[in-house]
This record gives sequence, structure tokens and C-alpha cells, in this order.
Amino acid sequence: MRLLRILLGIVLPPLGVFLTEGVSSALIINVLLTIFGWLPGSIHAVWVITKHAERADEGAY
Repeated sequence: MRLLRILLGIVLPPLGVFLTEGVSSALIINVLLTIFGWLPGSIHAVWVITKHAERADEGAY
């Protein structure tokens, strides 16, 4: 599931962030970055998705 979200974050950045965080400030920031360009939106999306996964892994222990 994480790999799918990362791939979506690369191809459709706001969708990857939405599936990870839901409607949040991260989604709004990502939409704005994607409007400025696909690359900044993709970088931000992958960052948000991996940070979310790290927080989830820390809470599992």
C-alpha cells in the first residue's frame, strides 16, 4: 500500500497526499506546489508520504 501511495505521489501528487493525510494543510500546500509545477508537488508528496510512514512505524513499537 505504501508503494502505491508513493507512485501516486509521483504521478498525481495531490491524490497521494490526500490518500495519506486526508484533507489537511499538507494537501493544500501540495496543491499549491503542484500548481507551480509538477516536480515541486511530487517532491513534497513523496516527502509527506514517507514522513507519515515513519511516524506510523514509530508508533507501532
